[in-house]
Amino acid sequence: MNAPPNPLNLEELATGRVGFIAEQGLWTEEQQQKAVAILNEIDRLELEVIRVAFVDPHGLTRSKSLSVSAFRSVMKNGIDTSPGGVIFDTGLDLVFNPFEEGGGLGNAEMTGAADFLLVPDPDTFQVLPWCEGTGWILADEYLKSGSPLPYSSRLLLKRLLSGLGERGLQMVVGLEVEWYLTRLLDNRYEVGAIGGFGSPGEAPLVAPINIGYQFMSENLCDEAEAHLQELRRAIVGFGLPLRTTEHESGPGQMEFTFAPLDALKAADAMVLFRTAAKQISARNGLHASFMCAPKLDGFDASGWHLHQSLFDTASGSNAFMSDSEDDLVSPLGRGYAGGLLTHAPATTIFAAPTVNGYKRLSERFSLSPDRATWSADNRGTYLRVLADKGDPASHYENRVGEPAANPYLYIASQLVAGLAGIDGQIDPGPMSVDPHDDSLPRLPHSLAEAADELDRSELFRKELGDEFVDYYLRLKRNEWRRYTESLANDGAADDQDSVSDWEQREYFRMY
Repeated sequence: MNAPPNPLNLEELATGRVGFIAEQGLWTEEQQQKAVAILNEIDRLELEVIRVAFVDPHGLTRSKSLSVSAFRSVMKNGIDTSPGGVIFDTGLDLVFNPFEEGGGLGNAEMTGAADFLLVPDPDTFQVLPWCEGTGWILADEYLKSGSPLPYSSRLLLKRLLSGLGERGLQMVVGLEVEWYLTRLLDNRYEVGAIGGFGSPGEAPLVAPINIGYQFMSENLCDEAEAHLQELRRAIVGFGLPLRTTEHESGPGQMEFTFAPLDALKAADAMVLFRTAAKQISARNGLHASFMCAPKLDGFDASGWHLHQSLFDTASGSNAFMSDSEDDLVSPLGRGYAGGLLTHAPATTIFAAPTVNGYKRLSERFSLSPDRATWSADNRGTYLRVLADKGDPASHYENRVGEPAANPYLYIASQLVAGLAGIDGQIDPGPMSVDPHDDSLPRLPHSLAEAADELDRSELFRKELGDEFVDYYLRLKRNEWRRYTESLANDGAADDQDSVSDWEQREYFRMY
């Protein structure tokens, strides 16, 4: 008599595709070991819920909350998710028709709003101290065939970094982020203010937590510290290398800086930092926003300055470090700078991906760049050179970014442009004394201009692929279309020196 078959484990069938992670070889042996340790840690801490998160093309974090039993199967199978995170623009306006052949994306696997799979990355697991019994983990996106989702920004960066490693180089990134902390007065959740698809609800009503325009005031920073203490402890508890906190120019405008990290870890850190800031603040009656230029009286614009360098993996030495009295950086470093300057127009859309990000890149903000130039330790320039002969910390600071940027795409754009400069031995030319000199190449002044620059970039079409570039351009051009239509309805025109109500609704809450 034959033995009865093994009882069917229905929980194993509830998520993803059975055995998908092992079948596709998506984890290294080290990640497999970490996965086992994570499951043991979940049991030890008696966690109740695990959030599986991913970052959409706009840099916004999306997630599913799973029971522990479901998460166990996800660590084998991945988990299905709808394509909503990749077919909407920032205001959840439908850009691609999922019921066209190819899902409006020209990809057969996306037809019919078909699911793709989220695969957790064991290197990113955290326990959220502000939400009892809750774990959090970042995931990568894959088609059911096992191919990387072509629209995944994290996987795009991982691919580029893998190629960099084959050159014997490692990208190191330091984060310097400005953002706003305000007192929440009214979330505006009443009927008529909550919005709909393609029409975000009203922005929350807020008030400053303190006065502004007392740069780095210790007393103002101490006032803010009462609000920031829980956030700072969470960040440190996550193992993120928080370096400094200080009060910036605007009321409740803060600047957080982090010590250098491997490029992928830096991008992940930015995601986790923004997540923690927004959620902890909300739980304490506050509102954190990474919108570049909020439409609030007396508020200054916020930037995200990206510090970057390359290291030789064999020697562990800084590849930008100069050994010459005649140059601040090495020949390789000069080529990298040449690439960043030459391709600055095409990279701008990744550093400043919102309509609002260009309100900072105007002549009224002297510490924000509007020209593609470089200069030694000059805060008005596009590329600030922080280097000297024999300095192992030699690096560049790109000052064009906004804090709402997708960190994976922002970093990826710098790497693509910089490597093109190295390969082409592009001369960056002389450093500028006046970074706002009208004779210098101009950066895009709007999201529309930035989209056009990316569209005609042969370099980015080659390195990112036509599929991704065309996809991203459709998202951003749709965002611009909705903005200009709103202005037209109000009888207004785009003005780089003013922030519209549309921008405040679109970005202040979500970012």
